[in-house]
Amino acid sequence: MKGARNRVVALCGGIGGAKLVLGLSRVITQADLTVIVNTADDFEHLGLAVSPDLDTVMYTLAGLDDPRRGWGRRDETWSFMRSLAALGGETWFRLGDGDLATHVERTRRLRQREKLSVITADFCRRLGVAVEIVPMSDDKVRTRVCTDIGDLDFQDYFVRRRCAPVVRRLDYEGAATARPHDLALAALRDSRLRAAVICPSNPLLSIEPILAMPQLREAVAACPAPVIGVSPIIAGAAVKGPTAKMMAELSLPVTASAVARRYSDLLDGYVVDRADASHAQELDVPVMITNTLMLSLADRELLARDVLGHADSLAKAPA
Repeated sequence: MKGARNRVVALCGGIGGAKLVLGLSRVITQADLTVIVNTADDFEHLGLAVSPDLDTVMYTLAGLDDPRRGWGRRDETWSFMRSLAALGGETWFRLGDGDLATHVERTRRLRQREKLSVITADFCRRLGVAVEIVPMSDDKVRTRVCTDIGDLDFQDYFVRRRCAPVVRRLDYEGAATARPHDLALAALRDSRLRAAVICPSNPLLSIEPILAMPQLREAVAACPAPVIGVSPIIAGAAVKGPTAKMMAELSLPVTASAVARRYSDLLDGYVVDRADASHAQELDVPVMITNTLMLSLADRELLARDVLGHADSLAKAPA
């Protein structure tokens, strides 16, 4: 139908976000979905360019993700890590043999001055992913975690130290001057946009680095469709990862409504779990109450439908 609003943009990073993105990809046409992915977790390890959030989303949509570990590729083998350990190399960040191929090829192409976004699009095409996965920027943005033992690179805090240090502050180095990818801005400005979805990813580590780029935050605020946030907190806890721990250490209430307030200037609607129904009264935006715990593929699809249904109910009239 001419003029139909059928495009969806998702802001995403990490496992929880990837689950909802998978659900969205199964309830709408894949080519109508653009996923803007956090790259502030990217780092260089063993001389290789590693993009954890990009790979998590890509592997999930390609059906290559490991559902047990939640990261990396399924049916992985570990010959490289065993050999590295035998030589006394650093093994705190585990790279499976299949995953290693992704990082080696990405690094080779980056050194030939290809852009991360171009490489990502090509990987997706080769893996049969029709969803448009866009790095938030081709410019370098890096999360620094300021803790009680000093300032740490993100992966040092997250993986090597297993999130044990107490967080005092987060800095998104480079975000103020980084240019959002043109495809991300174009997707958010598309007149056919049905919804912009802020996925239930860690708000501090996965979503706010994206929103720390002024142009991108402005594009989300001005987009022609409802902006719907999905809470990553259920009954005062995170499903996975350090979200609740970090919020508590930063003196933030560990609640669904506290996350919504982080995005308050952007949201047209919010989605919370049934366990947090009482928080609906605390917010100034329309709240949908549903099941947000995504344990199965059916759960992912149902939540995706609920999120889009909430957006449809709040749709702005065409200009």
